[in-house]
Amino acid sequence: MRPIRAACLGTATLVTLLTCTPVAAAATDAGSAQARDKARTITLLAEVQQLSRFPVTPGSVSQGDQVVVRSDLFDEAHNKVGETHGTCTTTRGGPDEAEQCVVTYVLPGGQLTVQGMYFNYLDQGPFDNAITGGTGEYKKARGSVHSDTIATNPKVVRRFTIHLA
Repeated sequence: MRPIRAACLGTATLVTLLTCTPVAAAATDAGSAQARDKARTITLLAEVQQLSRFPVTPGSVSQGDQVVVRSDLFDEAHNKVGETHGTCTTTRGGPDEAEQCVVTYVLPGGQLTVQGMYFNYLDQGPFDNAITGGTGEYKKARGSVHSDTIATNPKVVRRFTIHLA
């Protein structure tokens, strides 16, 4: 891992550099004061920067295909606040494609790891993944990430709504 430098400066997939700009976060009311300190929602926009598909059978979507993706993450003011880095494996080929994805969100204060299924990549539909852990201020993180595709041209842009429990 490269050292983080202070500088004010994103399946098939999910989707991927850090800044000193704070991530836009809103605390949610979850009951106790302790729960309120941990439960929050973070909304980020991700612009896919690199996406490579490694097909088992060129020209088709087949079981075993691999996808590697990196996106830049932006807050609502379009300040770059991080990246996502992920890999996906096609588990069901054909027109009703399914992919198992593992993605790391690199954010100010730490990293979040996310895992789950992504269906019908060709349609760029929404998906939900589970937060499986994290580092730094996201140590022991749990919750989910919801993704909606909001643009596909000229770049794929997704809105990630991160629900930390």
